Amino acid sequence: MRILLAGATGVIGRQTVPVLTGAGHQVIGLANAPARLLGAEVVAADALDPTAVAKAVRAAAPDVIVHMLTAIRDPIDPRHLARDMALTNRLRTQATANLLAAAGGARMIAQGVAYAYDPAGSPVKDEDAPLWRHPPAQFVPVLEALRAMEHQVGAAGGLVLRLGQLYGPGSSYGRDGGFTRQLRAGKVPVVGDGGAMFSFTHAHDAATAILAAVDHPAASGVCNVVDDQPTLVRDWLPEMAAMLAAPAPRHVPAWLARLFVGGWGVAFMTGLAGASNLRARERLEWSPPTPGTGTWRCCSRSAEQCPGPGGVRFRTGAAHLGDRRRHLAGGSSR
Repeated sequence: MRILLAGATGVIGRQTVPVLTGAGHQVIGLANAPARLLGAEVVAADALDPTAVAKAVRAAAPDVIVHMLTAIRDPIDPRHLARDMALTNRLRTQATANLLAAAGGARMIAQGVAYAYDPAGSPVKDEDAPLWRHPPAQFVPVLEALRAMEHQVGAAGGLVLRLGQLYGPGSSYGRDGGFTRQLRAGKVPVVGDGGAMFSFTHAHDAATAILAAVDHPAASGVCNVVDDQPTLVRDWLPEMAAMLAAPAPRHVPAWLARLFVGGWGVAFMTGLAGASNLRARERLEWSPPTPGTGTWRCCSRSAEQCPGPGGVRFRTGAAHLGDRRRHLAGGSSR
């Protein structure tokens, strides 16, 4: 198939090009500035300019449009999340509309978020769970943009891949990423009870999920694309610090942290829900295929092969999430 990959030079895009071309697909990249990518022609166009997008899509004549466009600062200031995410919000709304208007029948696969679920109830959510009903103020415009994007893609019969906390080369959790730098500097505490549930997604696994979505043209709606083991902040954060030889994270009460990181910063560390990948396993026949990436635990490979936080994974974590967690961890054979 001919695939237009919008965001081809991003963290996910750079992993996706070789995965798609290796499967025999022809990839045309769309990026904001001229770039060179092995295996793909890259067309420079402003995704927020409908005329430029229409011209690029006509030239590419794609069967599938893969929309991985974001412009996320690294690191984000949680006190000013709405400001730092403003351009990404526009890419999720206006750029989505531009791509769909020019699609000409091409199927859309887009990037969503698997940590926007309402935290009430089960700590691990499937796709039928509601998104955050009363989110922190700084997250409101982000959530509105996500809802608008999912509505547009769904109305067009497309598929949204809801990704978890993204790690890998070039990500905030990567060797030189913003989060990693802050952790090394001792600036990331365990806030409150550290009760946020993180579901991670390796950038390469996101790429293989995109390929699976391309190969399952009947799949539509939303699918969580996350690893097999949702894990509490209070479990993975200290271990990550130890692996990096960083200072052990301090414990800071939520009321005090709020003064420095605001309501969203506290919610991010104490209130997020994890996500189940069972629908992606069933509908896309996908599971995290890279050895070691089905779980956040134990990766003994080199930093290039397993470029998670500091080039390593973690060895211990929460073990009290019950049968559903154990089912997620087991999954299907890979």
